[in-house]
Amino acid sequence: MDDGFLMEVCVDSVESAVNAERGGAGRIELCAGLVEGGTTPSMGLLQVVKQCVRVPVFVMIRPRGGDFLYSDREVEVMKADIRLAKLHGADGLVFGALTEDGRIDTELCTALLAVCRPLPVTFHRAFDMVHDPLVALETLISLGFERVLTSGCDSSALEGLSLIKRLTEQAKGRIVVVPGGGITERNLQRILEGSTASEFHCSARSVRDSGMKFRNPNVAMGASFSAPEYSIKVADVAKVRTLNAIAKNIL
Repeated sequence: MDDGFLMEVCVDSVESAVNAERGGAGRIELCAGLVEGGTTPSMGLLQVVKQCVRVPVFVMIRPRGGDFLYSDREVEVMKADIRLAKLHGADGLVFGALTEDGRIDTELCTALLAVCRPLPVTFHRAFDMVHDPLVALETLISLGFERVLTSGCDSSALEGLSLIKRLTEQAKGRIVVVPGGGITERNLQRILEGSTASEFHCSARSVRDSGMKFRNPNVAMGASFSAPEYSIKVADVAKVRTLNAIAKNIL
């Protein structure tokens, strides 16, 4: 992005991807299941999104919600999904894996990176679950990750701002530290100025009502924590534009 900051918007639908691009996103992170923090999207979704947008599309590789300690069979799923995502036009890939004691799983990451190449790879917010983030950052750099997405190991990027700044300073341009987690138009300026980051990650979503006229209030398709059945969260063009404008005005 010529204006200094690159905005990545995480999306889980074609509508959100189109809205993110219209609003000025410089890159899209394509997921399913944002209610679980993002899981691997369907290849059909990737295929149609790639037909509808021109900005780079980075694909989440996460076979399930929950922790980032993966079984051998889950690893096989991740490798297969990486190959398919590349086949269907992914511009980059996003994954993370940890050992049981909260360190970067270097052996697994090395194997997955080999399948991802030559595409760029982001280590996602599994980073926020590590035992020692400063050591973990050096590990990611040595492995060759291009980016790391983080809320500063806290509940939001604003809460974790001091660590994000420390990580950015430690990185010295060897890896891009991307703040993400709870970024809104109300806190973006403070996060960008406080972290000295050059990119940021957000969802910029709003809720729109379902088009369903007949509704059964007694049934929900997901678990009790899931989103309401008849409301749909989508990336909001106006919110994306506002965040983009804030980032530009900081320069």
